[in-house]
Amino acid sequence: MSNADFLILLAAMAAATYFCRAIGFLAMRYVPMTPRFEAALKATPISVMTAIVAIAAMRGGPPEWCATAAVLFMMKVSGNDIIAAFTGVGVIALMRAYGF
Repeated sequence: MSNADFLILLAAMAAATYFCRAIGFLAMRYVPMTPRFEAALKATPISVMTAIVAIAAMRGGPPEWCATAAVLFMMKVSGNDIIAAFTGVGVIALMRAYGF
């Protein structure tokens, strides 16, 4: 992929992202915010992260499996998804650094 192709692709993705966010922002003016809908919006980021991690864990090896286990453990212990994510990154980085 050439630099020009990359820049065109990057601009297209940025425009699509902006368009989706702007339309969502404008549409939410007309949608009533029920408790169930609010709960769904709050659950979206962690569900997207879970989907990404699940694919990496299934296709990966021991470093990915250990990192996934560490993330699950830290979520159970701390209840903080940011701490859990950093723990997973640390575990996988250490395991790869030591040749696993």
